[in-house]
Amino acid sequence: MEFSRRFVSLGLVAGAVSACVGGGSGRAQVGRQAAEPAFRAVTNPAYDAWVEGFRARAAGQGISQSTLQAAFRGAGYLPGVVERDRNQTEFTRTTEDYLAIAASEERLSMGRAAMARHAGTLSAVAGRYGVEKEVVAAVWGLESKYGTRMGDVPVISALSTLAYDGRRGAFFEQQLVAALKILQNGDIAPDRMTGSWAGAMGHTQFIPTSYLAFAVDFTGDGRRDIWSTDPADALASTAAYLKRSGWRTGQPWGMEVRLPAGFNAGLLGRGKGRGLADWAGLGVTRAGGGALPSGGSGSIIAPAGLSGPAFLLMPNFNVILRYNNAENYALGVGYLADRLGGGAALRGSFPPDRYGMTISDRQELQRRLTAAGFDTEGADGVIGSRTIEAIRGYQAARGLPVTGEPSLAMLQLLR
Repeated sequence: MEFSRRFVSLGLVAGAVSACVGGGSGRAQVGRQAAEPAFRAVTNPAYDAWVEGFRARAAGQGISQSTLQAAFRGAGYLPGVVERDRNQTEFTRTTEDYLAIAASEERLSMGRAAMARHAGTLSAVAGRYGVEKEVVAAVWGLESKYGTRMGDVPVISALSTLAYDGRRGAFFEQQLVAALKILQNGDIAPDRMTGSWAGAMGHTQFIPTSYLAFAVDFTGDGRRDIWSTDPADALASTAAYLKRSGWRTGQPWGMEVRLPAGFNAGLLGRGKGRGLADWAGLGVTRAGGGALPSGGSGSIIAPAGLSGPAFLLMPNFNVILRYNNAENYALGVGYLADRLGGGAALRGSFPPDRYGMTISDRQELQRRLTAAGFDTEGADGVIGSRTIEAIRGYQAARGLPVTGEPSLAMLQLLR
């Protein structure tokens, strides 16, 4: 992944729906709370020695001694950051799960309310940068659930810990120097510079180098404050990033399409673009009915195969990938933006999962488990940790093998 904006996913993102979501829980979280013991600074003489050596390197890159003193006052080694970095799982969610979480009823409801509260700001941002307000809001929704999950791990401590640890030391030292430049510029005070365990910050989770490259002072107060309760600078910075990455105003990211019977699966793939007129000539139509737009080009993907939903991807899709280079993420942003703008839910249906269950089956299972006293904390149809815990509880209570796995048989037992 190109480190143009940030290095790691946070909860909903990075194809594993990164920092932001927990399937079946109805709750998402970006980063952990700094109050957790693992994210409190602990004594580490080797880290302290590394910091002393780093001070000289930072000074050589224009960081003043006063900035260094203020930044590292109270900073320290965070064992939880190293643990997180070394134990990132390779688990990835299916496209079906990702989209269900990205445009869940909760996220849609929160998004509509957030857009209403900040209607003036979003309209002004769209007017200045030419990036549609729904798209900016969708990025905000996926990255921090509209500012409610920004992470509160101290960034200087997190980045210095990761730079000292050395696994990706050069990258994180680069981010640490950039973070110090942000402090030196006066955009934020050290005690307010918080973010994810890996240093992604603010409403839309910028890494420090991308902040320096793209963040803007939209409010005109002399600071690019992406952490403020007023999200204006963060939303404008996101729009500026997308615009400078090639966003085409007034053009869709893509759309769900219907493929004709007998469609050649060999034509699918992001690298197999062709003119929209050519796709139309092959019998491709909008999923909701009607012809494709005239002019332009795009490629078609069908993440679950020809039996599942298909998506026509246009140039703006690739711009979203510049923000986070994960196909599911870009689909999530586009789909959430469409829903926030009043668009319909997916028309196509994903095939049953490995348990033989459709998303409707899984949603009904979650509802019935909750009604039986085993709370799944939501019914999004995504089998996340809360749902697995509820299944285990139900299985144990009924004397069944405790597997934590859903099944159609269990759905029948819960009737």
